[in-house]
Order: sequence, then structure tokens, then C-alpha cells
Amino acid sequence: MQYRRLGSAGMKVSALSFGGWINYGEGKVAEEEARRVVEYAYANGVNYFDLADIYGRGEAEKQMGAVLKQFPRHTLVIATKVYWSMSDDINDRGLSRKHIFESIDKSLQRLGTDYVDMYFCHRPDPETPMIETIRAMDDLIRMGKVLYWGTSVWSGAQLREACALCERYGLYPPQVEQPQYSMLYREHFETDILPTAVQHGIGLVLWSPLAFGMLTGKYDEGVPADSRFAREDWAKERMMTEENVQRVRNLKQIADDLGVTRSQLALAWTLRHSGVSSAIMGATKVSQLEDNLKAANLKLSEEVLRAIEGALGNRPLSVQPVGSAE
Repeated sequence: MQYRRLGSAGMKVSALSFGGWINYGEGKVAEEEARRVVEYAYANGVNYFDLADIYGRGEAEKQMGAVLKQFPRHTLVIATKVYWSMSDDINDRGLSRKHIFESIDKSLQRLGTDYVDMYFCHRPDPETPMIETIRAMDDLIRMGKVLYWGTSVWSGAQLREACALCERYGLYPPQVEQPQYSMLYREHFETDILPTAVQHGIGLVLWSPLAFGMLTGKYDEGVPADSRFAREDWAKERMMTEENVQRVRNLKQIADDLGVTRSQLALAWTLRHSGVSSAIMGATKVSQLEDNLKAANLKLSEEVLRAIEGALGNRPLSVQPVGSAE
């Protein structure tokens, strides 16, 4: 496993991390299998585990917290998030000071820990002044409940505004942003999010780097009965277009020539940016992790990166050299 700095911070995270969105929570993967997946990830160098209060309405935090409790706390980087509505109560949502302060205590209790390493604002909140949110996060850091605060799916403009407010008022700035990014979803990342994050020393941890599993190749000939797209229509509708199916098929020859799987190719492709700290995996089986973890040490040449652009139907681009965040 490789470890990368979280932007300009001293803390390092595993280049491939593990998320609890698709496998933890009521009605998802069987608890014993979910436990085995987390234990396998940890045994193979994964130190960053990513959660949110909304995943399973708190059940994901409870279940993964129970598994992580067996490991020394200092060896773990645990993250969770706040924003989405957790009940019908009018204040049990958003990024107000009230909701943030109440949510962190509930998350810590469910996780069974005294602090989280990263606490994300899960979306921007148009109903709360940004300075209110930032001051709440700054206070949580000073209280020792949070080590670094971050954002998820914020625009470059919002990140720049947050950093400017922090500098003006002497507050802890956001240290991490969690955007969606994959070969099939690149919107605003390369032109806005990445350069903004690098400029401000913000680490990037990517969600859905395999495009909800589309990039694994499992959907080349349709939707298997035991697959995610068979269970979740919204994910299928979002990713499984004729164009995307063909793009993924085109990638097979490139992967075969390198002697790797398309999953490994897709993960290594996201990690090529020096500004990326980690790509979050969402495996439901140990066998998937065995495959995915090999991507951490896979380096892609400029020639391969150009071939990938061609397979995706893009014009040949000026490709960045392969890099890593030390």
C-alpha cells in the first residue's frame, strides 16, 4: 500500500481507502461478510475508513465502528459526514451550528470513538451562512472531537470562499474535499476542483472511482442478478448508457495488454493526479478487494493514458506525468 499526505497536512492516508456506503447498514451486505471485508482491507494496509451518518441512518457507523474497535485507534483514519436529514425534525438536517454539534456527538457514540480524523460537510447548505458552518467546525477541532474538517461535492468557488473566510477570521480551513470522479464522471474536477485544491493545500479523496461498478466490466453483456445495478435502479439509470457500456468494453484491450483488470486500470487512473490523496473503494466481497488493492502500485505511462482517452472517446490530451502525493 502507498500512503499519501492529506493535501498540505502532516497526516497520511492509504492511497486506496474503504467506504461504508454500499455494504454497511440495514438490508445491505451480510454482517459477517462486511466484517471480513473490513478486516481484509486493514490487514492489507488500508488505514482510511469513510462513513457518513446518513449511511443506513446511523447503522453503517455502528456496524463499522464495532469492527474497527478491534484495531489500535492510532492506526486508523476514521471519517464521517453531516448534512442530510436524519429525522423529520426541522433542525435535524443541514450545516447549522445546532445540527453539526448534535450530529458529531451522535456519530462519535455510534462509532465508539472519542474523535474522528475527518468530518465532512456532506453537501453545501444554501440555508446556512458559510461562516456559521466554518466556525462550528473550527470549534469542534479546538474541542478535540475532530482533527480535520472537510467538504464533499463543493464547487471550486465554494472552496475558495471557505478558505478566504478562514484566512480572514483565523479559523481552521478545510483540509479535504470529497468529489465524485471516475473515467465516466469528470465534470468540473480537472478544470476546477483539482487546481483549487492543489492551490489551497486541500487533499482530495474520491468517491465512486469505479462509477458505481460500471468500470469493472461486469455489465458488458447486461445486468447480473446479484449486481448493484440489479438492486439499485437509480445507479443503473445514472451510469448504464449504451455509450458507457461501449467505453468500458473499449478499455478491456488496454487492461489486457497491461495484464491488469479494468477495475485496477480505473483506480490507477484516478490516482495519477498528484493532488489526489485517496480513492474510496466500496467492495462487498473480499475477492473484489483482492483485485482492487493491486491498483495502489500500478503506474500508467503517458502512452497508456493517451490510449485510455481514445477508448473513452475523447480527443488526445496533453497528459500529466504520473505522480504521487508524498
